[in-house]
Amino acid sequence: MLGRQRTGSVVCPSCGNLVGVNDERCFTCGRWNPGLWGFTPALRRLGADFGFAETVTAGCVLLYVLMLLYSGSRIRMNGILGFLAPDQFAMLVFGASGAVPVFGYGRWWTVLSAGWLHAGLLHILFNMMWVRQLGPASVELFGTGRTIIIYTVGSVVGFFMSSLMGYLLGGVPILGGSMLTLGASAPIFGLLGAMVHYGRQASSIVIAADEPARVRPERGNHLIVAFACLVATVASIVASFVIR
Repeated sequence: MLGRQRTGSVVCPSCGNLVGVNDERCFTCGRWNPGLWGFTPALRRLGADFGFAETVTAGCVLLYVLMLLYSGSRIRMNGILGFLAPDQFAMLVFGASGAVPVFGYGRWWTVLSAGWLHAGLLHILFNMMWVRQLGPASVELFGTGRTIIIYTVGSVVGFFMSSLMGYLLGGVPILGGSMLTLGASAPIFGLLGAMVHYGRQASSIVIAADEPARVRPERGNHLIVAFACLVATVASIVASFVIR
């Protein structure tokens, strides 16, 4: 799947035109090394085969189970919403975000890790239902790479703002943000916001041009950035567990 192509033509990651796999520069857009050392086709196949919703679901479930195991006897069973909930120390260790971790303990990377953690059985159940609903639709519209980027950016922006508001306006209803927060809601709303924006943009194009709207094809650059987002996310979870 990740084999290197040494001869023939490939699609330039920047402009989408055909170039030689060994060309130093794309004659259309001027991009240097458009063949990416022969790995451009492999990146495109990776983007087509990557199961976004399945991967997010598997990652979140795995981390939720590990948090429960880490909590041990401290697992909370407080009513419906708090049923099978990891304790707060486990949440902090695995990378929960909020005003306390980010501004109190300087754990700024938790704006990435918190989107993969959950605070109870119903919490993860409902969020994964949304991921499985929105994920395939988003991949169909934007491509796997851009969906990963949107998901990651949505997590960073959502948890940063929640942490900031908790730090500045802690205790103020609605506007007060969170002292400790986690869950896939922030990145899910990122996907939802992107799809709403696309819907508005597509509607205006259809009305103006009287033709079906189309999203530009995904390029190799998006997959490279998406891979970097995944690496950064894994690194943030590892950092949360290692740095105390």
